[in-house]
Amino acid sequence: MAFTIKPIKFGTDGWRGVIAADFTFERVAMLAPLAAKVLKDNYGELTDSNTVIVGYDRRFMAENFAKLAAEAVQEAGFDVLLSEGYAPTPAFSWAAKAKNALGAIVMTASHNPANYLGLKVKSAMGGSVAPEITQQIESILDKKLPTPEKSGKIESFDPWPSYVAGLQEKVDIGKIRSAITSGKVKVYVDVMHGAAATGLERLLGCSVEEINSDRDPLFNGGAPEPLPKYLPDFFRAIKEGVKKYPDSIRVGLVFDGDSDRIAGADGEGNFLSSQVLIPILIKHLAQSKGFTGEIVKTVSGSDLIPRIAKLYERDVYQTPIGYKYIGDRMLNAEVMIGGEESGGIGYGTHIPERDALLSALYVLEAVVESGKDLGAIYGELEAATGFSAQYDRIDLPLASMDVRAKLLARLAKDAPTEVAGKTVKDCLSIDGYKFRLEDDSWLLIRFSGTEPVLRLYCQADNMTEVRKTLEWARDWANSV
Repeated sequence: MAFTIKPIKFGTDGWRGVIAADFTFERVAMLAPLAAKVLKDNYGELTDSNTVIVGYDRRFMAENFAKLAAEAVQEAGFDVLLSEGYAPTPAFSWAAKAKNALGAIVMTASHNPANYLGLKVKSAMGGSVAPEITQQIESILDKKLPTPEKSGKIESFDPWPSYVAGLQEKVDIGKIRSAITSGKVKVYVDVMHGAAATGLERLLGCSVEEINSDRDPLFNGGAPEPLPKYLPDFFRAIKEGVKKYPDSIRVGLVFDGDSDRIAGADGEGNFLSSQVLIPILIKHLAQSKGFTGEIVKTVSGSDLIPRIAKLYERDVYQTPIGYKYIGDRMLNAEVMIGGEESGGIGYGTHIPERDALLSALYVLEAVVESGKDLGAIYGELEAATGFSAQYDRIDLPLASMDVRAKLLARLAKDAPTEVAGKTVKDCLSIDGYKFRLEDDSWLLIRFSGTEPVLRLYCQADNMTEVRKTLEWARDWANSV
């Protein structure tokens, strides 16, 4: 059976590929030193450093690929700090900044299915590199680096202590810990077999109910993405908690495979995407913590976000999908919070990186200080803005790249003027095609940056309308 090896191409955050087909030892050994060179070209003068951080998550053979990458970078003349164990991707971004390194190379495929692995490149500032940096890497893939006068050195390090200490300074850890140990708050954490395992307990210094904390490179047959279909154990635990801890405020938190994305659940086990968590966090940061700065959202972000921003007199800046765009904004403006609908949320008072564990701390702090369930806090925001809507997204696998090309051509030349029986008012095309409909609901059609998948997003007054619109979009795509 013949198959085509896909070219190395960086998506919204890193290069990812199927293990043993696209993602191989040979390609990683070739790519890692080139990434190090580009980091040196762009951040060498800023840092006066020759060191690259190399880390990994808990995916299949991730540590083996990381060791190989470290050795290849060392042979190219760079010094390497190689993680002695798994850790969240944000911990390696933190290390890049804290240790004044050129940047970081992290072996992770984030939320992708189990047969994927990937390589993320992080900047000296502690966030995803800008698109022009990955374009520089792609432009020299056929080049061979000159042999250095001498190899660098490899040292191992533990990324957790500095990262944990940095995050602990950002919230009232004592108040959160007291609420948990006294039974006032009960915390359920699904780490999805990923790199966030043990993270919250390290931060809080007390026990929480951690679910799926063992290493399972197959992710129980699913994917480490914080979506309801992958979270049966999480919902079951919270439902049991309703009976076991009726007097506690129950908080559910979910982290993706490398702990840069978050979702949650309220005390009744209702799923809360970042479309819900971001408004709650805006309220907490602006009202309770007095943080300043604008709010950055992607084109797929909830329409509630600008309404909450107006409530707290904050400007909103909109970007294409991909946290690298939010991170870039953080380097050029005063930003309070920036987030994407897929769960990546970051803060201007932190490194320019989405960080699920820091988001979890802020969520817990908001619950503890308000004494309210997450669902109740969100309900109050809806009431305060007079706005309520439902949201969902479906991912549609594509049969071939030819189908993708046909869909793109159709969108460019013959975009819909009517969607699910509703007239299209306008179309925003900074990332995919976002159709604003006559009743102010919207449909976004775009292609994944990391997988052969068409993503369909919708927000409408109620879930019936959301599903109707998404089914229309599915039928439209399948008609090509």
